[in-house]
Amino acid sequence: MSTMKIKKGDLVKVIAGKDKDKEGKVISVNHKEGTVLVEGVNMLTKHTKPSMTNQNGGIIHQEGAIDVSNVMYVHNGKATRVGFKMDGDKKVRVAKSTGEVID
Repeated sequence: MSTMKIKKGDLVKVIAGKDKDKEGKVISVNHKEGTVLVEGVNMLTKHTKPSMTNQNGGIIHQEGAIDVSNVMYVHNGKATRVGFKMDGDKKVRVAKSTGEVID
């Protein structure tokens, strides 16, 4: 797969699926699968048995993975595409809508 334009900690907006138009922070990125975990989006219900870490067990709500093509980076409150640009000898991410350097 090509380079990932979304990184851990980025604020993203969901553009497709049941959670369309929700925004959240990226918790983790899976480069191999091409998926991301977004805070408070695509919530799943998991039934767990009692264990040493969770004494009672029960029902747990956790985030599920979303394909990276279904999220867009949020820059200055608006969803934008992300590109790359050479800044001297360093490769940086750039917001396509404004042309500003992201990081």
